[in-house]
Amino acid sequence: MIVCVCNNISDREIRQAVDLGITSIADLREELGLGTCCGKCISYAREVLHEAIDSKTVVTELSFRASQPA
Repeated sequence: MIVCVCNNISDREIRQAVDLGITSIADLREELGLGTCCGKCISYAREVLHEAIDSKTVVTELSFRASQPA
């Protein structure tokens, strides 16, 4: 779905940006140009951004390897 009509930015692009490390609306504005024209997209973009951040899985340890003999 298109989130920012002015710059043709989709929710998929926002999710991909989160996968690449984007964590704020300011970062989205700088990297994608989101919200740089009329600004009406910011509230929905914020929702998409936070949903993507909340659903992102971060692996911090491979515990199954630690239990296997070398």
